[in-house]
Formats: sequence, C-alpha cells, structure tokens
Amino acid sequence: MNNSDGSKNYSLVYRKELRKIESRIAKLFLKRKPGSLYEPCSYVISSGGKRLRPFLVLISAKAVNGSFSKVYNAALAVELLHNFTLVHDDIMDNSDKRRGRLTAHKKYDVNTAILAGDNLIALAYEMLLKDCDDNSKNVVSTFTRAVIEVCEGQSLDKDFELRKSVGIKEYKEMIYKKTAALAEMCCSIGAQLGGGNNTEIKALENFGKNLGMAFQIQDDLLDITADEKKLGKPVGGDLLEGKKTYLFLRALEKSKGNDKKLLQAVIKNKGIKKEEIKIYKDLYERLNILTDAKKEIIHYTDSAIKELNKLPNEEGKALLNWLANSLIDRNK
Repeated sequence: MNNSDGSKNYSLVYRKELRKIESRIAKLFLKRKPGSLYEPCSYVISSGGKRLRPFLVLISAKAVNGSFSKVYNAALAVELLHNFTLVHDDIMDNSDKRRGRLTAHKKYDVNTAILAGDNLIALAYEMLLKDCDDNSKNVVSTFTRAVIEVCEGQSLDKDFELRKSVGIKEYKEMIYKKTAALAEMCCSIGAQLGGGNNTEIKALENFGKNLGMAFQIQDDLLDITADEKKLGKPVGGDLLEGKKTYLFLRALEKSKGNDKKLLQAVIKNKGIKKEEIKIYKDLYERLNILTDAKKEIIHYTDSAIKELNKLPNEEGKALLNWLANSLIDRNK
C-alpha cells in the first residue's frame, strides 16, 4: 500500500500538515515570559517527533466531514499534553536522552523540568478551549479523562517494575492507559469538534484505541529489532532496564527449563548486561516471540481499520487507513 500513488498523496498531506503544526509550535512561546519557564517549554516541544497525535485530531475531524482549520488549536493541545507526559516520564525514569537530545531535567535541572511540564499541561487546556464552542464540556471532559488515564498508566508501569509477576492482560491494561488512551482521545476530540455524531465518534475512539495498542506493541518489537541509528537509542534498551514488555511477558509465558531461568534472571537482576542482548534476542526468535508480536500488531491494526466503514468522509477514511498501515511498516 505504501508504494501506491494514493499513499504518496496521503504522505504529502501528512508532511504539509506537519509543517503547519511545526510552524504553530514555533510561535507558541515567542512573546511569553519569563524566559526561565518558556525557554525549557520551547526546548521540550521543539525536539521533533512524528506529531502523530495532532495529525490524528486533524484527520478525525476530516473523517466526519469537518475541516482541519477548526481543530488546529486542539491538535496543538494534544501535542502539548503528550510532551508534558514525556518530561515527567524522563524524570521518573532518570533518562539522559530523548530523540537524540538531552532530556529537559538533564539540560536544565529537575525543578525546572517539573515546572515546564506542569506549564505544558496548563497551556494544553488553554489551546483546547480556543476550538471549543457549545460542546466544550464534553470535549474538555474527554481530554481530562485521557490525562487521568495516562497518569494511571504511568503509575502501573512503575508498579510493574517492582513486581516479580505481571500477566499479559495486566500489561495490555497498562499500555491502554499509558499510550492507547491518548490516541483514543485524539480521535474523539477531533470527531467531536468536527461535528461527528455519536456513532462516528465511537468508531473513531475505537480506531484510536486499537491503533494505540498496535503502536505500543510495535515499539516493544522495534526495541529489539530496529537499527540503533534509526531508533535513536540503544537496541535492547527494554531488556537492559528489565522492563516487562509484551515480548518479555510472552516469552516468559511460553518458555520452559533453562529459557525460563534466563528470563527470570532478568527480573531478579532488574535487567541484563549489554553483551547479553543477543542471547535474549536469539531466545525470542527461538520461541517465535517476534512473530507473536507481529500478529498482535496486525490484529489491533485490522481492528482499527474495520471501524473506518462507519465514517462518512472518504478522504478522511483514506488518511486514517494510510496512517494505520504506515505505523506497521515503520522502523523507528
């Protein structure tokens, strides 16, 4: 699909809208003071990324016969929210780098990063309300629910680090809250602000939720299979940190004997050494874990795409379909 002329056109639409989003982001903090607050905010939000979440807002509005122009502020709001979560995640994980640059708390300090993160979430609401009209209560409620879900998901993620045993069902609940709920919200507020009816809003929420699940499991997979330069961080980082990802939990579920002991050692030692990554990648391949992960990604992606039949706008549907398929094929 990605090589078709239609796909190239959709890619052009994405790049065009990406430029508009980047232009609006660049202007966000120009006249705001004090610089000690807004310079770190600008540093965080200007660090790049795919800007998938604002694009989801735009194309969800389009899919219910709305227009991009009515939801640009809401699109910026979800990007501000997303970056708020990243700043705080990086502090909690004590991460040095994100997207190849120093994290905010490393470039500045922890107190500055916390304040910048807090300010980003407040600014997100300020931007969101600019696109709200008589539907503001529902839209703000949807947005707020996603903020709560993300915090719950991060809390569960931290809890899992301390637990010896985590089930795949529990893991999926965590990634729903931490990742998929945000994509679900993006699609929902795009549909609401675009004038969608209840059936269309629900269809887009289901699309976003399933897409988010596929995206996170794809992230888990890329952590062990991607090229390090394209990934922008060390391959096998989840194993190095002892994270209980879909791949790890599925391997633990399927393994026996020495393989199971190897995996249990990751939990006991809270991670592995860099020279051990190949051992665990070979173990994953032997147990067909990479194949299992790909099947899960395809399952959630197909579930997302099925929801598009309930939407009225063909261009919007095609863009959502293109995006879902593009995420399966990504390498970072």
